[in-house]
Amino acid sequence: MPVNPDHAIPPPANLLLERTFALADEAATHAFGERFAQAIESVRETALGADGNAFHGLQVQLVGDLGAGKTTLVRATLRGLGHAGRVRSPTYTLVEPYVLERPAGELALYHFDLYRFTDPAEWADAGFREYFDSGAVCLVEWPQRAGRLLGVPDLVFSLDLDHEGDGRVLVARAYSESGKACLERC
Repeated sequence: MPVNPDHAIPPPANLLLERTFALADEAATHAFGERFAQAIESVRETALGADGNAFHGLQVQLVGDLGAGKTTLVRATLRGLGHAGRVRSPTYTLVEPYVLERPAGELALYHFDLYRFTDPAEWADAGFREYFDSGAVCLVEWPQRAGRLLGVPDLVFSLDLDHEGDGRVLVARAYSESGKACLERC
């Protein structure tokens, strides 16, 4: 039976930390993105200081319906990391690369949007594995469209409408020590 590409596939790993954030409006989403950017930088600096080459990147999966705020959160994170240029949705390009100058050196960040995939094999055929093995931060919208091929993420951000208001609810789950350390700083 084929996998429904819109159904979230739970990571095959132990949950280390879960937190829920109420994002009342776009300003709250921007504030969370800024905190998340600072958390990424802090975890990266700590890892780099530990042995000079210990930061192995992060895989962050963003799950939510169309219009849930996934791209808005990515834009806010990029702004928090110092990107001043345009942030395009990679719906048609599938991936948008960014190289950010940071105090600890260049940080590569890749923003993926797998919405157009209809079969997990398309992820493998696209040759994206190298991005995930490069020590970069990979932010992936619609990760469920790649099935289990992405492997275990460091973080999963699930965005949903707040049914009591106009905002969003973000449920953040960490599946690695790096993801946990980021989430603790948010």
